[in-house]
Amino acid sequence: MSQELFLFAFIDICGGLLSALLCIYAYYRIRNAPGGIFYILGTFCCMLFTFFYVFELTSTTLEHMKIWLRLEYLALPFIPVFTLFMCMEYVGVKWSRRLYYFFFGLPSLTILIHYTNDFHHFYYKSVGVDTSGAFPTLSLEGGPWFYVHSFFLYACVLGSIILLLAQLRKGKARRFKWQIATMTAGLFVPVLGSVFYLTGLSPNGIDLGPISMSVSFIFHGAAIISLQMFSVAPIAREKVFDSMEEGVLVLNQNNVIVDFNPVMQTMVPAITSRSIGKSVKEMLKGNESLLDIVVKGEKQDYMQETLHYQIKFTPVLHRKKHLGQIITFVDVTERILMQEQLKAIASVDGLTNVYTRSFFLQKTDELFDLDKVAIIMFDIDHFKRVNDTFGHKAGDIVLKQVVQFAKQHIRAADFIGRYGGEEFIICLPNTSQLDAVQVAEAIRHEVEKNTVKVDEAAINVTASLGVTSAVIANNESEQLIASLMDEADIALYEAKNDGRNCVRSFEKSAGILTT
Repeated sequence: MSQELFLFAFIDICGGLLSALLCIYAYYRIRNAPGGIFYILGTFCCMLFTFFYVFELTSTTLEHMKIWLRLEYLALPFIPVFTLFMCMEYVGVKWSRRLYYFFFGLPSLTILIHYTNDFHHFYYKSVGVDTSGAFPTLSLEGGPWFYVHSFFLYACVLGSIILLLAQLRKGKARRFKWQIATMTAGLFVPVLGSVFYLTGLSPNGIDLGPISMSVSFIFHGAAIISLQMFSVAPIAREKVFDSMEEGVLVLNQNNVIVDFNPVMQTMVPAITSRSIGKSVKEMLKGNESLLDIVVKGEKQDYMQETLHYQIKFTPVLHRKKHLGQIITFVDVTERILMQEQLKAIASVDGLTNVYTRSFFLQKTDELFDLDKVAIIMFDIDHFKRVNDTFGHKAGDIVLKQVVQFAKQHIRAADFIGRYGGEEFIICLPNTSQLDAVQVAEAIRHEVEKNTVKVDEAAINVTASLGVTSAVIANNESEQLIASLMDEADIALYEAKNDGRNCVRSFEKSAGILTT
């Protein structure tokens, strides 16, 4: 074996081994990723093609060379097809079943025509041995189908390049652009090798296709290993990044950040251009509340300063395998504020501006970490006469004025609600019954001494009040408040029976006591 032949054979063997290693690596690491299966098939065919070509180079007879040439064509026609479908899956382009049959049917037809070439010479017009160089090589003259196959091969490569360049134009993340650029550069390598071979510029007439394809897959391997080519970024961007007003964060299956949109940076300032390739736990370690939501992975609301976000999680799947997830931050501040406004409207009585009965009961649910609580229930004496004499407009003014008298004698921690009609209820947290009676008496006196003026009429009213209290034990329920309301109502009823305009206190052991 000549020194030149040994050198070329050694280079091709290294290329074949490289393709084999990339194939094995891809099988164990990315076979479920977009384009992963076609990458594996492409590197496997490239390995076969390269090794078979080494045997062709080292053969000394035409018959042996033709045998290895036929074996080469078991793999060669499918390599550009696998490359094209790898790129199509990578950028998220779908294909029809007819397209699938065409792209795999035509290479199969090429193999059939190649294997029967001795009968029709439709692929090669002539096959001989060129002995003019340092070692013998095949001398091939292409027939009609050879040029059909060549056009198909270049069309597949060109289609792959167009797909990647189109996706490169869409990509905004710098790292994503480098993924596409690396893949595109790899596609140009076998094209250059083929040009050198077809124009006679390759040394000794050697086909540079095998080694150039191996070099091509080095570029693809670099994209896989160092640039995470088969991350979820292209699919995620294709699905959700175009015209998105929501913040979008894309994680791979290891919770590593692979992409995000510009809105995400304004929502979560911790996410920067340097976050790509880093763990989301590392980037959000200063924001434990948000990190807990992300790690939990369930739809939840999140508040940052005055803004409210709803965080949604969408898994990214390919062939039923989990590749990562898309986390969407939706600004729901306007909706939350509207809900709070509606809640405030529903919680406050429109006329008297105190709590409604239902919201008053909700507020009492917050009392069970206290030691004691007192309840005052009161209503306006003979209120029906006010309505009948002065009209309902005057009655409404009286109701509002009496509430204002009551508010003058309660604390900020106390709260008052409209129980119904002209009847009101006051809750006094951490207040003894004796203190509550004093508050009730102050309210009664305030109502009695003041005159309510409506237009030119002066209206004087009085109020009757019932008081009760209780010590809150462990594991108390809302039944306690309900019981206290019943007791205060009983005491109020007693105050009315005793002539109105007075305060009565409910004593659990002795019944109703007069103040």
